[in-house]
Amino acid sequence: MEFIVEEGKHLNNDCSTLVLPALSIGNVGQLAVDLLISSTRTERIGYLDDPYVLPCVGNDAYGPIPRGEVALPLEAYDSSLNKLTLVQQRSPVLKGMMVEFAKNLADFAADSGKKHVIVLSSLDFGQWQRIDMSSGSQIYYISSANMDGTDDDCEKLGWKKLHEYNPAQRRWKYLSTLAAGNAMQEDGLPFEDELEDEEDYYPSLPFAALFSCFKAKGLKVTCLLCYCSEGDNIPDAFNLADAACKLLELSPQNFHGDQGGNWAIPFSWKTVYGPPPDMSLF
Repeated sequence: MEFIVEEGKHLNNDCSTLVLPALSIGNVGQLAVDLLISSTRTERIGYLDDPYVLPCVGNDAYGPIPRGEVALPLEAYDSSLNKLTLVQQRSPVLKGMMVEFAKNLADFAADSGKKHVIVLSSLDFGQWQRIDMSSGSQIYYISSANMDGTDDDCEKLGWKKLHEYNPAQRRWKYLSTLAAGNAMQEDGLPFEDELEDEEDYYPSLPFAALFSCFKAKGLKVTCLLCYCSEGDNIPDAFNLADAACKLLELSPQNFHGDQGGNWAIPFSWKTVYGPPPDMSLF
């Protein structure tokens, strides 16, 4: 993976936290990162070129007037005010190469001095085994802070550790071995064939590969997760972006949002989803 810096710009060494999506159902992680980029008024500083990410190209996703700036598959944004780097991913990884892509991304994070990585992703509502709607839409997490995936900071925020994360389970163990470079993928369990058990679903997802590879690099990594179905996932994106702000101790009240609200709606959303939702609901 190569990081190409835009002319006259550079990675800010003070931006020690990295936020990025893991592609999954409903693209909720990507939508949440879109919302954070637009609302924190970040500056695009460059893009990442990786052989395992499918190519794509588009126009500027955030400006109200298209300026002819090309949007690419992997872009990096810095928010110096919030000491934050965000990476947006707009196209999928080649089949069978997710672990290799995650290793490359972990190398970039470590080489650029990141200390904490926050991965935002969604999970298939159809896989939800322990339904509890008493508190509405819920955030789940796993963290490298402790061996069992728990994190005191996340617990204080009222989130639940993903019950299905079990580092002793065969696929999680195998994934950790791959991330550490102690095995080749063809030597063990396939990750993209038919799953043999329901417990295999979670470690087969992109967030699991990212979690394992960042952890293997010695970085603190926190995955924030929410269950959803395909459809209009804007409310889920707000929920996940708000969770990231809580973990980062950022207040959306300090953002420069639309119509007097806290959040700034990306221009690309308006062309796809129509008028912005009632900001007071989020």
